Amino acid sequence: MISTQEQDVNSKQKDKKVIKCVVWDLDNTLWHGVLLEDKQVSLRENIVNLIHTIDSRGILQSIASKNESATAIAKLEEFGLKEYFLYPQINWNSKASSIKEIATSLNIALDAIAFVDDQLFELEEVKFTLPEILCINADEIGNILDMPVMNPRFITEDSTIRRLMYISDIERQNAEKEFVGTADEFLATLNMNFTISLAQEEDLQRAEELTLRTNQLNTTGYTYSYDELNHFRQSGNHKLLIASLEDKYGSYGKIGLALIEYQTDIWTIKLLLMSCRVMSRGVGTIMMNHIMSLAQKNNVRLLAEFIPNDRNRMMYISYKFADFKEIDKNDDLIIFENDLSRIQSVPSYVNF
Repeated sequence: MISTQEQDVNSKQKDKKVIKCVVWDLDNTLWHGVLLEDKQVSLRENIVNLIHTIDSRGILQSIASKNESATAIAKLEEFGLKEYFLYPQINWNSKASSIKEIATSLNIALDAIAFVDDQLFELEEVKFTLPEILCINADEIGNILDMPVMNPRFITEDSTIRRLMYISDIERQNAEKEFVGTADEFLATLNMNFTISLAQEEDLQRAEELTLRTNQLNTTGYTYSYDELNHFRQSGNHKLLIASLEDKYGSYGKIGLALIEYQTDIWTIKLLLMSCRVMSRGVGTIMMNHIMSLAQKNNVRLLAEFIPNDRNRMMYISYKFADFKEIDKNDDLIIFENDLSRIQSVPSYVNF
């Protein structure tokens, strides 16, 4: 069951908004002037430093601009900024539809996006259509770096290379589109190496970040601070596991976390989460089966807590596919149990 401490933690951190992507307009926002009307446009003062700083904090960036795509991309390249924007939507569609496309491509929730534009009409259109979006008038650009939602508590190793990891993801996706064969055959070409280990002190900043940033593939939505995670790491009644993945295109970083609570003859999975970027790689199932194997070797019952929300149904399905059976329900809290009679082997396409 949920402890009083965990209830306090979640009440404090549940509503903490985290911006994962800033979407920029171009004309009279990123630069002064209108690209298709003016002979010359110039970058807004301090914008390069702003973009670099946001990037260094692990916040992704993209573009939603009504413009001629090739011309705008060429101008961004001229300014040396093209590489900072993932899945730019430069077209004549509504800004709201462009932002939805970016969110889908990045696989992030709309409420994790901030949109910057100089036109009140565009801001109002987005706010009306997508009320979850944080809309920022270009006049307020100078304040962006000081906004709490733009200041993650820790800048982790994964944060500093997040954009590069997404670029690697784009390469993987392009390779997958061109591949002729089954999904498993494609995965076998990636040379994936998956690692699960006990979390060390140097992992805790990233572990806290994972609990705050991971919403879709998260069994409970519990969020934990560095200090709380460090307590669990050192506790004789808990096991804190962290997972990493890499393949021939590069590292995905630390992408999974599990917190297991020990009792004499019962283990309870208090938290199991996996980054959405590895949803299609099957590693969530590997982590689940690894915990099941550990429980079986220790001859204990294995329970798991699950709290459903509007985003994490995939994790509910994952538990059901792994033969976890619902044995209790208290308000939103579902308790699963696995009899450990069927534990899947690691897929042949993953080195573990």
